Amino acid sequence: MDSAEFLDLLGNENRRRILQLLARKPCYVTEISEFLGVSPKAVIDHLRKLEEAGLVNSRTDDRRRKYFSINRHIRLEVTVSPYEFGTKSAYPASSRLDLTTCRRLSIDIDETDQTPTANGAKQGERASHGTTQPPDAGGEGETASSRPADGGKSTGELRDPDEPAADTQSESNIEGTSNDIIELTERLHDLKQLERELSLAQRWTQGRITELRDALGSAIGNGDPRLISELLLSLANESKEAQHLGRELDAPVPVIEEVLEELATAGVVDRDGHEWYLDA
Repeated sequence: MDSAEFLDLLGNENRRRILQLLARKPCYVTEISEFLGVSPKAVIDHLRKLEEAGLVNSRTDDRRRKYFSINRHIRLEVTVSPYEFGTKSAYPASSRLDLTTCRRLSIDIDETDQTPTANGAKQGERASHGTTQPPDAGGEGETASSRPADGGKSTGELRDPDEPAADTQSESNIEGTSNDIIELTERLHDLKQLERELSLAQRWTQGRITELRDALGSAIGNGDPRLISELLLSLANESKEAQHLGRELDAPVPVIEEVLEELATAGVVDRDGHEWYLDA
């Protein structure tokens, strides 16, 4: 879903409250109507928009009541700063995502089963690379570790069908063993902790970005610090022509060329034919 469309949907308070309710349990229209204190017709209209956007879906029970529930997991990020405004929506990445491609981030997760991890190793093996540390982290990289409750024994091994299951009760509706449940709970707890730590690291990173943009603006002095900093950031990725920079930064090419010439005089950038690059 486009992030602007997502923001428009969430701009309505009743739709936000509907999603808040559906995050707790599936509901039918009358339940939602009573929760919001609005007419069923208005609820149906909100649900239709959420359904068209793919955020909710519905099913009908034996009594022909239609239940609505949230259909997918989606994350919306909004950045507002003196230098930037942007929105980004993202869906959960596959568990096969190769986190080793993250050059500035290290995530250490121990798992007890033997399914492949993001870096192609078996879970239970450690993957570690460059680390970003927010302040007050005690000098240690942010980690999350899962400790198997059964001493590392695989929970997926076969068991003699005549052998009684451990830690189960004949009248219980819980199908998994106590070790399974405790282990999964601990792993979920560790990942929720990792989620909080990543949020902290992201807030720290945004603060540092603003500080460095301020410092870069002071170092630039004259001129438009926002335009110049965006131009330099673009050239930090790869060399580019002035026309390319103009399209990317939505600025007139003559203005871009003038800024590039000033930066070249200061020894910050240089050119190779028609392409400009940082003179590192």
